[in-house]
Amino acid sequence: MSLVRLNIKGISYSQTQNGAYALILNELDGDRKLPIVIGAFEAQSIAIALEKEIRPPRPLTHDLFKNFSDRFDIVVKQVIIHKLVDGVFYSSLICERDKIEEIIDARTSDAIALALRFDAPIFTYKNILDKAGIYLKVNPKEEGENEDSILVDDIISTELESDAPRENLKGKTLEELHSLLDEAVSNEDYEKAAHIRDEISKRE
Repeated sequence: MSLVRLNIKGISYSQTQNGAYALILNELDGDRKLPIVIGAFEAQSIAIALEKEIRPPRPLTHDLFKNFSDRFDIVVKQVIIHKLVDGVFYSSLICERDKIEEIIDARTSDAIALALRFDAPIFTYKNILDKAGIYLKVNPKEEGENEDSILVDDIISTELESDAPRENLKGKTLEELHSLLDEAVSNEDYEKAAHIRDEISKRE
């Protein structure tokens, strides 16, 4: 079976499952998306790894795994989403130490959080993408679309952002924004920190 490389398109709060997030993986050489429902902690960990600029004051679990692996010369070479059963994706970490390769079973959300920290590529098999891959549409209610795209657009907002209300930052000065950013990072509220950072980026 041939492998298809994926990249991360975004993360959105799930409208149908309380406390769950939808991680969207995008086919690298195509238009299909692979939506995967993940937990809040894993979503936060993936978001932090994507942001780069936001560094938690203490290492998260996936950061600890990365530090541990670095100390003992273990490298995650790639992640493969290898199975889909009853809507659950199964993944493997392909690791290497002293030129010996090992395959370790992992939850897909954990595997992707680690792939980001190791700059490791993410793959799935073509038959999994054929089965679960969809085309996200901007206007899902138009004629001629399939039910899968309607279902996913009900879970994921078009912009792949959370619909949760956010603090109005328009009236804040840059100095106040930087202070709020430091406070959010200290409180480990990384979703808020990312929102503040985006506002700062718009002004600078």
